[in-house]
Amino acid sequence: MLNATDEEKEEVAEYFKWQAPDLTMTFLQKVYSEAVLGHVHDVWDVHTDKDRWWVITNPTNLYSQEQFPNLDLAVTFHIGLCLRVPRSEKRGLDPRRLLPFGEVFKQLEQATETLTQAKGVADYQGIGVRCRETLLSFIAAAQDAVDWGDGERPKRADLKGWVDRILGAALVGSAHKERRHLLRSLLVEAWDFANWLTHTKSPSWHDAEMSVATTEHALGIAASLVVRHIRGVPDECPQCGSPDLTPEEGRNSEILGVVWERPVCQDCGWVGSPMPIYEEPPEETDAIIRRAATDGEKECAIMEKPFRSLKTP
Repeated sequence: MLNATDEEKEEVAEYFKWQAPDLTMTFLQKVYSEAVLGHVHDVWDVHTDKDRWWVITNPTNLYSQEQFPNLDLAVTFHIGLCLRVPRSEKRGLDPRRLLPFGEVFKQLEQATETLTQAKGVADYQGIGVRCRETLLSFIAAAQDAVDWGDGERPKRADLKGWVDRILGAALVGSAHKERRHLLRSLLVEAWDFANWLTHTKSPSWHDAEMSVATTEHALGIAASLVVRHIRGVPDECPQCGSPDLTPEEGRNSEILGVVWERPVCQDCGWVGSPMPIYEEPPEETDAIIRRAATDGEKECAIMEKPFRSLKTP
């Protein structure tokens, strides 16, 4: 049993009475506590005149111990529900849209995964290191992907110098002044914040989350700009001036296994020059996962009893 204040006990008791007014509570105690992503979830064992319940906080919910006889199962379900609700609609990234920045976004995904387990100063500082390295990886990939013009090249790890050079080449002219300013601000601020997080003596989980979020946002916009520049996508249709350009994929019968892409104007039908963007995997890998069912097998399966323990086959 864990220590609990009178205020905590009263709050949980009031919540339970609100949710189950037909039951009479006979016993209440805090039995477990776990911190996940900076949120502390307390587990309470509640006895009534008829049955027993788990009450898990932050956000608070209750679970019948008849349906969840194992405390770990109840906590896992509760935390999984908390994580899935706000993030269930987050779209995955299309690898074709990321070329040549696939490895950069893999690093970003690793930083996000590390964030879910971060706890303590060293972990939060490590998130700053990962974000900084991811930004440098983006700059390096951009340098290798295309020639950014003549003149003295900044040092390979000079992020601010390369940001100015890339934006100056991809967004030319006074008409793009505000766009250059916005993108430079996003990338430089993400870089400066990641550096601060790496060296500060008092970081928090929320600081680490901000670093990952700002880095992800800045790189998402910057990568899209560089990819359009590499693939020769104009700002508007050169034939009719429409900004409504969409990518169209195709294949060349003389060059098998390569996917090509060209911009197409949705208003007048103008098409740009095709660019190779993606090497298709062999046919054997087209269907890695298959679902096989025997005759008469139901489409769905429902677990009748909660999963309680692992068994070694």
